[in-house]
Amino acid sequence: MFRSEPKLNSFSMKNTKYLLYLILIWASCTPKKQADFIILDAQIQVVDSAMTIADAMVLGNGKVLAVGNAKDLLATYKVDSQLSYKGKFIYPGLIDAHCHFYGLGMFLQMADLSNANNFEEVVDICMKFYSKQTKNYLLGRGWDQNKWPGKSYPSNEALNNAFPDIPVLLKRVDGHAAIANDYALKLAGLSVNTKIAGGELLQHKGKLSGVLIDNAVDLVEKVMPKPNTREKIRALLDAEKVCFSYGITAVTDAGLDNDIIWLIDSLQQCGELKIRINAMVSLTQANLDYWLKKGVYQTDRLQVNSFKMYGDGALGSRGACLLQPYEDMPKHSGFLLTSESDMEHFIEQIARSPFQLNTHAIGDSTNRLLLKLYGRYVGNLPNRQWRIEHAQVVNPEDMALFGRYHIVPSVQPTHATSDMYWAGARLGVQRITHAYAYQDLLKQLGWLPLGTDFPVEAVSPFFTFDAAVSRKDANGFPMGGFQINNALTREQALRGMTQWAARAAFIENKMGTLLPNTYADFVVLDVDLRKSDLVTIRQSSAFQTFVNGLPVK
Repeated sequence: MFRSEPKLNSFSMKNTKYLLYLILIWASCTPKKQADFIILDAQIQVVDSAMTIADAMVLGNGKVLAVGNAKDLLATYKVDSQLSYKGKFIYPGLIDAHCHFYGLGMFLQMADLSNANNFEEVVDICMKFYSKQTKNYLLGRGWDQNKWPGKSYPSNEALNNAFPDIPVLLKRVDGHAAIANDYALKLAGLSVNTKIAGGELLQHKGKLSGVLIDNAVDLVEKVMPKPNTREKIRALLDAEKVCFSYGITAVTDAGLDNDIIWLIDSLQQCGELKIRINAMVSLTQANLDYWLKKGVYQTDRLQVNSFKMYGDGALGSRGACLLQPYEDMPKHSGFLLTSESDMEHFIEQIARSPFQLNTHAIGDSTNRLLLKLYGRYVGNLPNRQWRIEHAQVVNPEDMALFGRYHIVPSVQPTHATSDMYWAGARLGVQRITHAYAYQDLLKQLGWLPLGTDFPVEAVSPFFTFDAAVSRKDANGFPMGGFQINNALTREQALRGMTQWAARAAFIENKMGTLLPNTYADFVVLDVDLRKSDLVTIRQSSAFQTFVNGLPVK
């Protein structure tokens, strides 16, 4: 005989109802988690593996506590305040993987020569700038002879006439060339007989023209008056203000000396400087000895765990070191700024330390040399994550070495759209196809950090985004995009400016996404980087910028 299911008597029914009642009371009495505030009614791009879009985010103690559905988060967290953004777009704080943050601040105190259409305009801008300052010297930056009629280097006669009694040094846009007046050349003790390794002193009509290439620039720069502490502080704070206006909350400064690093640290410690900085130490033997003895230094806003070495110069000044001569200068192949023996000497020391090495390499010869040396010393150590900065011209035979040796190419997409007008003349029709090959480089490791190299290029990360995706300039040129086969997707560009930029500095667990327990660094935009027109994106700036959960713009 089968037994029937037991029937619930009135007593058990009462017990069940009582139990459910107790559960409901317990649930309603469960204390909510405390948080500082919640962001509502926004489209929040988390930049996780699934590229999740959330409509709410909870923050507390300077970190992201949770992202998700607004109703669920409000049921879980007790918040002190709510912020509603009415459908605006929120992204992790943008990270510039390669820039010159302190250099930008100093540039803002110099004569800006970027809009000069010829050398006569350069001199005119300098005269107007000097009339408004009290210093007995003049610094400027931003000229580019490739934008001028004839595209040839100037000579300094007009500069001498305008400034006969003070030293003047005007750097080219990329910083790898400059022009100085005769007063400054004499102060530096330079003549037509001066020889310099890794640089050139150009001549005109049997005398120095004033044009200095790469290491020659340093000879004049050393004798120019140095900024005082007040000017240095102003430079750092001015640069931060510009970065925050574009939603940049963290930068990797590609080459700083110790005095600036410790000035940054002191300003951050007292709360004056809020931006997060990954500082590459400018590589000299003295700096190397100092940091190898001291070790890696890290706070919540400053990281010092890498060195910056210069392999060669720039393509625009024909200082990039090429495997074959320049197409427009058949007897010239560029040169190394650091000799191969010195490179290996530095590499050998750094390979035995926990520090990362990041080397400027533009030409295909320099990239080949660095890949070979990196491979020899750290090629079988994937976690070392040494970087090649720019990786601008890479021979196809060498491309796979990035993946084989776990070398990170760090690139700046606006270089492609700035250089495309004249780069073909430097490299020729065949070699130019192996330049600015960002998609090819991305495939080597599956990720690619992006930067701007400001102030060489504009600060705006939205220029970077547009250049990476469209491969066009501000005027939409060229129609189909410059070597469009190497364009990045929108998702790749966004990751390159957030998650991958953080990864290149070993800080991907702290920033670059809006996952729980990361810093509450984020930018609020009016545009959707996934869908908005690229022209509109290019013209954007930050609606609001947050660092550590606090508004800074």
